[in-house]
Amino acid sequence: MIKKYTVKILIRVYAAVFLALSLLPFYMMIINSLKSSQDYGRNGFFTIPEEIKMINYVKVITDGIFSYFKNSIVVAVVSLLILLAIALCASYAFSRIRLRWVNLLFMLVIASMTISIHVALIPIYLLTRRIALYDTIAALVGPYVAFNLPITIFILTSFMKEIPVELEESAWIDGCGHFRFFLSIITPLSKAGIITVAIYDIISMWNEFGFALVLTQSPNTRTLPLALWNYKSQYGSNVPMLFAVLVLSVLPMAIAFAFGQDKLIKGMMAGAVKG
Repeated sequence: MIKKYTVKILIRVYAAVFLALSLLPFYMMIINSLKSSQDYGRNGFFTIPEEIKMINYVKVITDGIFSYFKNSIVVAVVSLLILLAIALCASYAFSRIRLRWVNLLFMLVIASMTISIHVALIPIYLLTRRIALYDTIAALVGPYVAFNLPITIFILTSFMKEIPVELEESAWIDGCGHFRFFLSIITPLSKAGIITVAIYDIISMWNEFGFALVLTQSPNTRTLPLALWNYKSQYGSNVPMLFAVLVLSVLPMAIAFAFGQDKLIKGMMAGAVKG
């Protein structure tokens, strides 16, 4: 009994320490965003602000950060809708068709998860210039869909394989075709998986930096991660204002993750052990 109680205490202590270490970066980011540049230069990174100032947030907002917010939202939402439309159809086929070449194709899709974006940056940049999409929001949609498609198909296929085939056979007897069965039964029953990949993909696209840096140039087309560059010069940076931008950019995704973390973890675990 004593041993069991001791184990519980140790687990709770470990959880508390892990929580503190996880929240520490956010805490440091927030307190440094409330400092003036003079306060930061005088006292450094690890001190509490001498006086709490909201001037950094006011400056960031008046500088037009919501334009970057708008671009990020448009790119993320459009990319996510296209991504889910393609992945749902592909996952349904992979979960139901029992042919050797289909299994081989599925393995190729999974293998493409290992491709680094850095390998594709130059070819995609050249292709974007050739088709006249450079420095447009549309230039980001294709890479975002392509590089998030493999993991999305992997997770959704794992969910759809758990849906009994008997449901499909019963639907056929009642005169339900593949398309109607897919929309009326498969898609609703895959709701948990769809929410999982939606949260995972939108966080990935929201924080993406490489393609946004290479494929866009003007402030009117750049996304939120690139807003940090407005406060960085050749010889120095306005660090407190950089932290203010980071807080504003992280906040929407932190809220989304807080509400959807249980479904995200459940979906990732399902994709890891099934399929």
